[in-house]
Amino acid sequence: MAHAFALRPYRAADEDAAIELWRQTWQQAYPSIDFDARVAWWRERWRNELVRDAAIVVAEESGALAGFVTIDNTGYLDQLVVDPAHWGSPLASAMLDEAKRLSPTGVTLLVNKDNARAIRFYERNGFVHAGEDINPTSGRPVLKMAWRR
Repeated sequence: MAHAFALRPYRAADEDAAIELWRQTWQQAYPSIDFDARVAWWRERWRNELVRDAAIVVAEESGALAGFVTIDNTGYLDQLVVDPAHWGSPLASAMLDEAKRLSPTGVTLLVNKDNARAIRFYERNGFVHAGEDINPTSGRPVLKMAWRR
């Protein structure tokens, strides 16, 4: 099934939908973690860090939020969230291309080492492994990945 979506800049009115999409998507990706318990923390981080410090581009389909990407002025991509109904569609690549357009000198990110699907996606889109780290919030091992034009 073809998905028709449009990319546009984030608006404050998108907050609740973006936070719920984050919760649902991460809960599906990591069912053993209680993301309901993390919503208050995420809302605070969303408002006080990402909205303040990053460009946020959302993807809409039929008036509903289908995904979003955040990229700050250093080229750090903190979040690429795609509604699971769109996994495997062109949506994630389109949002990643927009992040690359907004940060043409390069994009860096951290991805959970156990998220093989995401790692393959980033590799297919020109990212290379640039080291390893530990996520300070979750304590999970992460890969550093980078894209350069």
